Amino acid sequence: MTHRSPQSFGEQPSETTGSAGSVGSPGLAGPTGSTSPAMIDAGAELDPVHPMDLPGPAVNTRGLTAAEVAERIARGEVNDVPVRSSRSLSEIVRANVFTRFNLIIGVLWAIMLFVAPIQDSLFGFVIVANTGIGIIQEWRAKKTLDSLAVIGEAKPTVRRDGVAAEISTSEIVLGDLVELGPGDKVVVDGTVAEADGLEVDESLLTGEADPVLKHPGDPVMSGSFVVAGGGAFTATKVGREAYAAQLAEEASRFTLVQSELRSGISTILKYVTWMMVPTAIGLVISQLVVKDNDFKGSIARTVGGIVPMIPEGLVLLTSVAFAIGVVRLGRKQCLVQELPAIEGLARVDVVCLDKTGTLTEGGMDVSEVRTLGDADRAYLERVLGALGSSDPRPNASLQAIADAYPDGERWRCTQTLPFSSARKYSGAAFDEGGGRESSWLLGAPDVLLPEQHPALAEIEQLNEQGLRVLLLSRARGGVEGSDAPEGAVPSALVVLEQRLRPDAEETLAYFAEQRVATKVISGDNAVSVGAVAGKLGLPGAEHTLDARRLPTDPDEMATAMEENAVFGRVTPQQKRDMVAALQSRGHTVAMTGDGVNDVLALKDADIGVSMGSGSEATRAVAQIVLLNNSFATLPSVVAEGRRVIGNITRVATLFLTKTVYSVLLAILVVCTQVDYPFLPRHLTLLSTLTIGVPAFFLALAPNKERAHPHFVRRVMRYAIPSGVVAAAATFTTYLIARSHYTGAGALEAETSAATLTLFLVSMWVLAIIARPYTWWRICLVAAMGLAFLIVLAVPWLQEFFALKLVGTTMPWAAVGISVVAAVVLEYTWRLVGRRFPA
Repeated sequence: MTHRSPQSFGEQPSETTGSAGSVGSPGLAGPTGSTSPAMIDAGAELDPVHPMDLPGPAVNTRGLTAAEVAERIARGEVNDVPVRSSRSLSEIVRANVFTRFNLIIGVLWAIMLFVAPIQDSLFGFVIVANTGIGIIQEWRAKKTLDSLAVIGEAKPTVRRDGVAAEISTSEIVLGDLVELGPGDKVVVDGTVAEADGLEVDESLLTGEADPVLKHPGDPVMSGSFVVAGGGAFTATKVGREAYAAQLAEEASRFTLVQSELRSGISTILKYVTWMMVPTAIGLVISQLVVKDNDFKGSIARTVGGIVPMIPEGLVLLTSVAFAIGVVRLGRKQCLVQELPAIEGLARVDVVCLDKTGTLTEGGMDVSEVRTLGDADRAYLERVLGALGSSDPRPNASLQAIADAYPDGERWRCTQTLPFSSARKYSGAAFDEGGGRESSWLLGAPDVLLPEQHPALAEIEQLNEQGLRVLLLSRARGGVEGSDAPEGAVPSALVVLEQRLRPDAEETLAYFAEQRVATKVISGDNAVSVGAVAGKLGLPGAEHTLDARRLPTDPDEMATAMEENAVFGRVTPQQKRDMVAALQSRGHTVAMTGDGVNDVLALKDADIGVSMGSGSEATRAVAQIVLLNNSFATLPSVVAEGRRVIGNITRVATLFLTKTVYSVLLAILVVCTQVDYPFLPRHLTLLSTLTIGVPAFFLALAPNKERAHPHFVRRVMRYAIPSGVVAAAATFTTYLIARSHYTGAGALEAETSAATLTLFLVSMWVLAIIARPYTWWRICLVAAMGLAFLIVLAVPWLQEFFALKLVGTTMPWAAVGISVVAAVVLEYTWRLVGRRFPA
């Protein structure tokens, strides 16, 4: 199993893309499982247990046998917690079918099937089709999510019969010996069996940010993760008995909740229900009791007044838009673990990036080794070789050193100090043989050297060239303890050259063009990071700040964050504080990362984005995982989120305009005690041509506008005046037509005139919402108008929809009223835009 994390010799705190581990990680256990990797002397007999672990209880280091595993599986002692990335098919069907509005419409549909012709029941078939589309699209999204989840699934390393192998989390059984390395997530509860500087972060469970040093016999809880060192633990609770099992299952489940868009729509529907119930009751009384009309005709017109009040298609269309977004992103190897993340990323105005793995590739090359003082170069190269060969899972920095000095000395490692983001250095002590021993520290020069050391000027020049510099120092005593750097003798500067990602420059340019501020937050030297960012054309790359000089006051920190673009020497806690500081200024923050030191910031950011090759911990807390490890995928995610949110805001105005004018028309009918002007077939036709079909295409169209907050206010500020104008124009036409037509067939003629006005006004609302115009938008609006003309012109369609314009006076009057309403709409929309800006 590849562990990706910063805990290795010389790795800086935010440079987390390489494999990680520490000298002495249990991952080196041989076939018998009885050797400790800290004992690397090839010619010496290795101790079965690491010296650091001697006080702990004796454990079986070979793990379970095949027979014991089979026995536990037979007893059901398996970690069978269902890890799902999506809802089940039955849940999808229930969520789309059993809704409050589907129930209302279903009852009305059943009534209409008995009392009216089939054309007055068309609204029911439309709902069935819409619901079916919603189920099919979410099913497609489910399959996409499930397939991506399998690709991105973390597989723990379990030792059985003395052999370590990767298995699925669900295959772990009670008593399994699970190995741990930096960045690994503890997947079940257990007891530590082996520990080599094992530090576990339990902040996601307890809220305590400080890592806990674990010794053999100590408990570990599922949901925590390793930040330093290595070890192994015996599983004591599996399946649903594990501490975080239920939390993990819920967190990994497909969701459509907890988003401003969804909550905004729920708020709107709540108010619509409050308005709809009394209005519908009044309409029923008006049409059935007060009006002495044909019973079936009154029922049909009553239903015709209730059905359009329900914006049922808005919920379905939102689900479809989200689901299609998941499918589109899935094709680009982007796993959306929480669906509202698509919406959240569309609102992002600040992106915080790590350098390694984001702006640069994981691999590095040793450019040169500069000796300090009278140090012997040949000897120092042997030291670097020993460091490089001592780590079984080297990260990017140490891998570069191991590649440069492949024939390193196989000295026996007697003491290790895993890398810590707080210390910014690691260490190891070696028995060189012949009675010679030495201790070495490798890490950040500006941390290991005193402030006025002459080598710092040379290091600054190298950093300005975008090179990365590590300091190799010989410690006077052991490598443990906070005073280890004191008195250490600087021996050499290890200069590393980083590989820039070929697509990073284009991606940064995209964010700059979209007015999304980019902040590079790294554990490396700020000048070095700024040089790399400058090569990639990052705006403000010259504004660098060493995080050790960052103010602790949240307000002052927020100011510093807004004024600078590049930050170096950042600790994990500072990353978290920096995200919080930006959020305190009203920014929506996305955080990218792939190492354990990014977990806290990823968790607190509005949107956490992890690389697929990142540590298990980062993938667990991130809402979005880029399985192809390509930072260049991020603009596609942002664009998809903007498309969904911007377009749903557009079409929501269409749906709610219909709701507003339907409620107002019902109120006007109740107050004036006249027949309701429409049958269900009329409003089904209008809804299909002015809302249903156009909304589907508009919801899936490209949209690059950044999402804005206050969804409900943004939608209702246009929907209410538009609905008022439409209702006023339609009812005016209806009243004029009632005085114009007399005799048999008068009601049908009045209805036709009112329908013409309502269609023309609704078409103008659609024309406004479709802006800015493109060829396909113009064609869409024109096609809807042409379809209505065909209905008016074809005799059998006239009869089917009960639409026939009588004479010329009222039809032209309807057109004139519609033109006036269109002028009022234009003025009103512009006035609202000025008086109530987004």
